[in-house]
Amino acid sequence: MKLITTVVRPERLPEVKAALFRAGVTGITLSRVAGHGGEREVFSQYRGNTVVMEFRDKVRIEMAVSEPFVEPTVQAILSSARTGEVGDGKIFVQAIEQVIRIRTGERDNAALTAVNASEVQAAALKGAEEAA
Repeated sequence: MKLITTVVRPERLPEVKAALFRAGVTGITLSRVAGHGGEREVFSQYRGNTVVMEFRDKVRIEMAVSEPFVEPTVQAILSSARTGEVGDGKIFVQAIEQVIRIRTGERDNAALTAVNASEVQAAALKGAEEAA
């Protein structure tokens, strides 16, 4: 089991979310955050004063996935979030020691929404085709 955390541009969120759902990742947590990485500082005018915009708005997405989902999740984020410009974001993959579903008490892989990557991906693709 892995915790995948990604920080991406807010304008790329719809594409990232769609790519994750196509990859079969359905459980995500989303946070609006601000940060600073390799981007240059932006100077703007506010009420006649020059203001330095040190932090940029970003979106942080976290998802716990079983091992078969790790690489499809990373590839989905890479393909949908990349613009080629500085500030596209980062992906962090961390090991998870234990997961417990509060509602049922299930633990570890059983507590994750989907364990079998191929079944979930097939269902996600079928749903996308029906919607189109």
